[in-house]
Amino acid sequence: MKIRSTRFADAVVIMSSGRLDHENSNAFGTGIGPLLEEAAKSNSGIVLDFSELDYISSAGLRALMLAANQAKSQGVKIVVASLQPVVSEIFQISRFNMVFSIFGTVRDALANISTGAAAAFDRG
Repeated sequence: MKIRSTRFADAVVIMSSGRLDHENSNAFGTGIGPLLEEAAKSNSGIVLDFSELDYISSAGLRALMLAANQAKSQGVKIVVASLQPVVSEIFQISRFNMVFSIFGTVRDALANISTGAAAAFDRG
């Protein structure tokens, strides 16, 4: 699993690819933690771009729940975008679609967080 981040104005897009499971859920948490802290300091929102995430296990869902709790405690808005069909089904079954706001595209997710971030995304 790889984690990359890109800033668009007052939002950060975090892209995860591969599988989020027991083998790398701790690495995901370790990787996203500092990004959440930075977002809290800069009053930024976070978009989790899962367009390249192929699978998520219960350990991965736990890592997401921990990230959601950290974001909430630090006052950071965190949303999810671009779920693959398998991951979307897992989110629905586990009711994580009630934990996170989910958007079809990164652009839509950024627009929900900040018009400035959506404009920065549009500019490329």
